[in-house]
Amino acid sequence: MYPFFQIFWMNIYTFWLSLTLCFFLFLWMLKKLCHRFGINETFFLNRLIWYFLSVFFFSRLFYIISQWNDFKFITNPIEFFIMSDYNFSLVWAIFWFLVMLFTTLKIYNLKSWKYIDASVLAFLFVAIFAYIGAFLWGQVYGKDTTFWIEILYTNPFSPVPYDVPVFPLALFYSLFSVILFSLFYILALFVKIRWIIWYLAILVFSSLLIIMEVFSWKYDYFKTQIGINFTQLMAIFFIIFASISLYKIYKSPKNYETIE
Repeated sequence: MYPFFQIFWMNIYTFWLSLTLCFFLFLWMLKKLCHRFGINETFFLNRLIWYFLSVFFFSRLFYIISQWNDFKFITNPIEFFIMSDYNFSLVWAIFWFLVMLFTTLKIYNLKSWKYIDASVLAFLFVAIFAYIGAFLWGQVYGKDTTFWIEILYTNPFSPVPYDVPVFPLALFYSLFSVILFSLFYILALFVKIRWIIWYLAILVFSSLLIIMEVFSWKYDYFKTQIGINFTQLMAIFFIIFASISLYKIYKSPKNYETIE
């Protein structure tokens, strides 16, 4: 839609603008949630750069793997990460952030639920704006549908390779993120058993990914091989993990910390 716009003689790329905005919004919401859950915010601030760089690296790496049909012809390794497409694997960014967070919490023997709940809620908040940025740039777009809500990408620099109106998938993701963040933010006020918030959030958000990716017109290596894309494949993994965890809570609620 708008991969970049000009201010005077400068090109302002909506990808980098939205990424910067989301970074600071994530910090702002995370700081707010730290106060709410009784977390020392310096835990995140002291490790912020390492979290960001590792998530950035691995989300890009697994995007490359998912698009291996295109990237396998690259001979210069630098071209893997000197990007012209600005695409990343969202589900792998989530997965690797959680791995980094769990590892750090385990090392310092901290109560995990507070940090996980706060991180997942902050992610749902920032996803609202991230998907709007993905809509403007064209990283997330739908297929040709007949719902009468399709949008035509007319900018000649848009990465969307189609000349027909397409389903505004990113805007629907943004709308659902608003709903999910509001729902789980309120739910966190009433749920006494911790861990439930982030298990439910991961379960619902992953289910959303499986359903909405049906409307995506983007294909990757996994889509051509097994009929579902990498996002849906990882979403299935998250659903299985969250479902098993919720079942364990249901069977033995006394084994989990509660808030009086």
